[in-house]
Amino acid sequence: MRVVKRKSGKEAIIEDVLMATPHLLKFPNGKMWIDYDKEADVLYISFKRPQKATDSEMQKNGFRLRYKGKELVGITILDASKR
Repeated sequence: MRVVKRKSGKEAIIEDVLMATPHLLKFPNGKMWIDYDKEADVLYISFKRPQKATDSEMQKNGFRLRYKGKELVGITILDASKR
């Protein structure tokens, strides 16, 4: 069995950001705002500020897609720390 030691502090943060970068580049806009409510364990990703969504669609996987007209303006992720 191979044991991988997890880095700590800023090294771990940098490693996590590098792993996330290819995925972040696939988002629909060049700008986004990310907010996390630790108490509610909900992650909010907004592609517009202010978002001003006019409609939303709950997905089976605990994601809520938020729209302004037909444009995706945000994603809400429930139970974010468990994903």
